[in-house]
Amino acid sequence: MKANHKRNFIAATFATVLALATARAADVTPAETKAIAQEGFIYGLPIVMNYLVMYEYCVDKNSGQYKAPFNQIANEARVFSYKDTSIPTPNSDTPYSMLWLDLRAEPIVISVPAVEKSRYYSVQLCDGNTFNYGYIGSRSTGNDAGDYMVVGPGWKGETPAGVKKVFQSSTQFGLTIFRTQLFNPEDMPNVVKVQADYKAQPLSAYLHTSAPPATPTINFPKINNELLKENFFEYLCFALQFAPAGPEEKRSAISSPASALVSARSST
Repeated sequence: MKANHKRNFIAATFATVLALATARAADVTPAETKAIAQEGFIYGLPIVMNYLVMYEYCVDKNSGQYKAPFNQIANEARVFSYKDTSIPTPNSDTPYSMLWLDLRAEPIVISVPAVEKSRYYSVQLCDGNTFNYGYIGSRSTGNDAGDYMVVGPGWKGETPAGVKKVFQSSTQFGLTIFRTQLFNPEDMPNVVKVQADYKAQPLSAYLHTSAPPATPTINFPKINNELLKENFFEYLCFALQFAPAGPEEKRSAISSPASALVSARSST
């Protein structure tokens, strides 16, 4: 289970520290340490790959895949091709709009226009753990216009009037992918019109109230395919600081020296 993978990763991360700092390090054998590290890699691979996409899309302006800053929609008036390498196997009949959410300061309100019933569109909400935590669009909320609020982990505020639904992310950063159906090449101007009416704004802007204090600037560590191989667990540790442990990960039972290390994540 994913929770077990995360607990095992925490054990792997601190295995060396445990060996140096406690007399009980001998209780964890090299074979056990290797097995724990393997579980940590299995758990962490999608999270680290997700960070790589985020870095290329909205941090590194020279990546060749850069889209836009956080909380700003980037519309693509084209179909993706072999040159779009950050995400494999994209659709060829749904031009994309990309939005990477930073939910640390406040929620973000996503507004969609009325889309003709014959045209499929969707807004996929994917968190930093790579879980799809919600959808807006033809098959989920319909083709009518609407405002939807996305909130970060732990947010407990009220739902403003006019907001149709609230989606809660388990992480503070996450990718939102808009897909708008293209019927044929001549249909692209109609897709562009739909894309132009997609909107994302902070809750304070939506309510016309004062914005909360700015969040600290983050020094995002550089990542590419080669650096990922060399510093995998460092990137995973970096990403996990924006992904609070879920309830399923906060277990009191401790059955081994390795699982004892789990408390390091649950207590932070």
